Amino acid sequence: MVREITLGQYLPGNSFIHRLDARSKIILIFAYIIFIFMCRNFISLLVMSLFSILVILITKIGFVKYLKSLKAILIVIILTGIMNIFFGSGDILWQWWIIKITEGGLINAAFVVIRISMLMMISSVLTYTTSPTDLTDALERLLKPLAYFHVRVHEIAMMMTIALRFIPVLIDETDKIMNAQKSRGADLENGNLIRRIKSLIPVLIPLFVSAFRRAGDLATAMECRCYNVVGKRTRMRVMHFSMTDLIALISCLVVFSSVIVLNIFFPSVI
Repeated sequence: MVREITLGQYLPGNSFIHRLDARSKIILIFAYIIFIFMCRNFISLLVMSLFSILVILITKIGFVKYLKSLKAILIVIILTGIMNIFFGSGDILWQWWIIKITEGGLINAAFVVIRISMLMMISSVLTYTTSPTDLTDALERLLKPLAYFHVRVHEIAMMMTIALRFIPVLIDETDKIMNAQKSRGADLENGNLIRRIKSLIPVLIPLFVSAFRRAGDLATAMECRCYNVVGKRTRMRVMHFSMTDLIALISCLVVFSSVIVLNIFFPSVI
């Protein structure tokens, strides 16, 4: 079901990850993205994957929730893995006409699938454990140096957060529209690819109408509350780094440094 996609949801809690400053989580996730692409052998990739699973377990949300977040990009993961299998280089393991499977292709496919899956789940950690308000404040503060170049940092942070927040809302709306169309006799799951694409038209049109209506309601609500991007804004909750953030930073530095060491002492396979 569409509602099983949990991308963009915030799940309140009191875990170690929930208590981290939002800025720390954003910085560490960006560092994680860099280092997981630096993995050049299966040992370093295994270390980063185990680290991801450990972080997920610490959130106390449930591993199944993170697996559900992969549904949003499952097709992308499958297609990317297949493309790497058939378009890789190295020793040929199987060939038919111009189609061939190589050893290097299998290795590249495994790396790509694991990387994308881990990135998606570790990104879900940020949205699951950080409220939209904290996420907006953190993005604005991290992007604050761009304000000296006349970049509208606050507006960018607000738009990114609203877009992220509306993902679960639109997913829920899509599920309701699909159920309504099915109750009217619409067949959205059977038939060939072209027929299934055409059957989505009765879903997409009301979805776009609903999205524009929600955007208008949100704009009206913000104007009624005298929201204004001009001038200096104060915050009810002041962010600050704590000992929890320091522990998380040191732990991540140890793991990320181990990737560099493993890449040096173990041969590269990609």
